[in-house]
Amino acid sequence: MRVLLDTHVLLWWVHDASRLRKETRALFADPANELLWSAGSTWELAIKASLGKLRIEEPMHAFVTRMMIEQGLTALPVHHAHAARIAELPSHHRDPFDRLLVAQALVEDVPLLTADSALTAYGVECLPA
Repeated sequence: MRVLLDTHVLLWWVHDASRLRKETRALFADPANELLWSAGSTWELAIKASLGKLRIEEPMHAFVTRMMIEQGLTALPVHHAHAARIAELPSHHRDPFDRLLVAQALVEDVPLLTADSALTAYGVECLPA
């Protein structure tokens, strides 16, 4: 199964996997699954770290690279089709990072693994984290 991770899902997995459902932990554990990590999520981490809302103990690039390798994540760049799809989304949610992830999930036709049930209002398939 291909699935796009919401930013918080990876942080929970790494720092407190007990916050995730048993089924979500099984997704991470099964190497047959392709877990997509958006460049938008790296951007979100970088912004939050620079604002002091998130503490990462190593340089951001090193942290993200290490997480991608250790967790077997597949990089999902932000393409023009993803950015353009945001313009078609209704204003259910104001968070620009979440809106980007929704647009990517819709364009790539993959479910979004998230604990944010409000994102289902976009018609994107959401798997509860």
